[in-house]
Amino acid sequence: MAKPTPRPYSQFNFLVDCGTAHGPHGGFQEFSHIDKFTGLNKATDVIMKRGVISSSTLQDWLDDIRKKHKRAKRKVKVSLQDESNHVVQTWTLVGSRIVKYTGPPLNAKGNDVAIEELVLSYERIELNSDEDKDER
Repeated sequence: MAKPTPRPYSQFNFLVDCGTAHGPHGGFQEFSHIDKFTGLNKATDVIMKRGVISSSTLQDWLDDIRKKHKRAKRKVKVSLQDESNHVVQTWTLVGSRIVKYTGPPLNAKGNDVAIEELVLSYERIELNSDEDKDER
């Protein structure tokens, strides 16, 4: 019997762990500009967007950056899940810190979800495919 053709994974199925206890710290709808250059020690910034939730994790991290604490740099783990909520791909952003935060536009006339945007810089990226583990 022929193997079924693999389907691409859906968007809006990312979990992000900001490198502190009690993660992951929320689902994000967008995680973009993931670039990894083979042989080059260069990393680009990533952009993450999500609906605002009642969690102080990001605000605490921003406060650490403002106060120049040693823990301001973190190891951020981004996991892509399939339709069954199994992790299939993980990106670890080592030495991450927030370089830009944009809060949501607040408009009482609208009924859209309030979206916040983070731009993270990082020192290096590690890629791990959980599917690769199953094939070994």
